[in-house]
Parts: sequence; structure tokens; C-alpha cells
Amino acid sequence: MSRQSYNIAHLRKQGQDIIIVPIAPTVGSKNQQEQNEIKNSLQLFATNAGLAGTVCLVWNTGNRFNFLAPAQWHAFFQSIDMRFVSANINKKLTCDGV
Repeated sequence: MSRQSYNIAHLRKQGQDIIIVPIAPTVGSKNQQEQNEIKNSLQLFATNAGLAGTVCLVWNTGNRFNFLAPAQWHAFFQSIDMRFVSANINKKLTCDGV
């Protein structure tokens, strides 16, 4: 079992808590089910760590900003980029047994 840590941006937008997890670009080559499994696993670790909100994954592929987030937040995620995410990193999520 290994331990992995993610620097995350824990934000509150439009009354909703959002946990933005920058992730390796290789997630973009995974299918939807695999991406959802990663997101769900990180959601469990975030919940266990006492973080309120929904985990959303973000990554860059080349110069393109990609995200996995609920449909109602797509406009928000389309308006940001990795510079915004980096500027808003405010917590670390540590996952044991990943």
C-alpha cells in the first residue's frame, strides 16, 4: 500500500463546495468508467478527511484544460484554467492505500 498526496483547491462557488484535484494528464487517455473510478476514490478520501464538497478532476493535455465535473458546473470550469487552479491551491489531500 502506498500513500499519495494531491495539492487541491477547496472552493465555495454559488453556495456549493468544490474540491478541485489537479491530476496527471494520463487520466485523459482513460475511458469514462476509469475516470469516474478515480474521481469516486478521491471523493471517498476527501469525505474521510472531513472535506465538504464534490471532487472534480482537472488536467492539461497539451495546451488544453480538461475537467471531470458535474454538468451544472461546466460553465465555471470552462471559464478557468490550470493557472487559476494553481493560484487557488489551499489544501493537501493524502490518500493511503492508493
